Amino acid sequence: MKTKYRWRFRRLENNPIIVPNPNHRWESKATFNPGAIDLGGKVHILYRALSDDNTSTIGYATSIDGIAITERLDEPIYTPREDFETKKIEGANSGCEDPRLTKIGNNLYMCYTAFDGIGPPRVAVTSIKEQDFLSRYWKWKKPELITPKGVDDKDTCILPEKIGGKYMILHRIGTDICGDFLRSLDFKTETVNKCIRIFGPRVGMWDSEKVGITASPIRTKQGWVLLYHAVSKGHHTYRVGAVLLDLKDPTTVLSRSADPIFEPEELYEKEGIVRNVVFPCGIVVRDNLLYIYYGGADKVTGVATMELDILVGALASIL
Repeated sequence: MKTKYRWRFRRLENNPIIVPNPNHRWESKATFNPGAIDLGGKVHILYRALSDDNTSTIGYATSIDGIAITERLDEPIYTPREDFETKKIEGANSGCEDPRLTKIGNNLYMCYTAFDGIGPPRVAVTSIKEQDFLSRYWKWKKPELITPKGVDDKDTCILPEKIGGKYMILHRIGTDICGDFLRSLDFKTETVNKCIRIFGPRVGMWDSEKVGITASPIRTKQGWVLLYHAVSKGHHTYRVGAVLLDLKDPTTVLSRSADPIFEPEELYEKEGIVRNVVFPCGIVVRDNLLYIYYGGADKVTGVATMELDILVGALASIL
């Protein structure tokens, strides 16, 4: 599938929509890599906030139209509280990074990267009742680590419905996107312990160094649409591509975009804490329009859109 202009995401004019606030120490350095979910007539944006001492927490903003920010809270809604995400080296990166959200039943599950500044980062999962979330009663459950100790395993989400009677977890080990299946979401008794390889980098292409998921895939009649970020070896640029996964067996890739469908172009995506990065962690679909919420250059948050049926049609055209 060759991606023409109409098969690329379009930025919104008021980007970036969330920028660091120098008046709030907890989000004074960066506000980026946001998760997102559409509930109660609003898009809820949970963004990674970085303080001057490099501690990551989760901030909160809402948008009625999915584009313009209508409200943004002055305090984080989620902060490091466990030893595995508490800073061990002064000034080093630590905390709760890159949230990804999935609604299952009456609960919202948030997967995020937990990092203490020393060991390889691991994935933690917490959850909250939908009504508590909408009421802003931030009663998050105690987070549980779900990826193995000592393994570079991150970029994780939960599929919104069961596959063959089991919950599917998408995650990344090293350079590849993997899957695992769990009988329940009781992470005290069951965690991710294997990598069913789904796909990885392609030699000599824009996604030649490593790949990782953006957010939970979208179910369509043709298959699960999964957007992924990827890094190129030559330029170390973060771009976005898409794959179509089989509905009954999402470990099977049906098709994959040949070219990136989103890449750094604007100054706020090319210059920041890390140059040349677009990094979505949140996806919302409204009236066939796909919204991605992404970090630009590890500094700010932007939003871009594409018609879902155009993307699905392009992926399905080479089946």
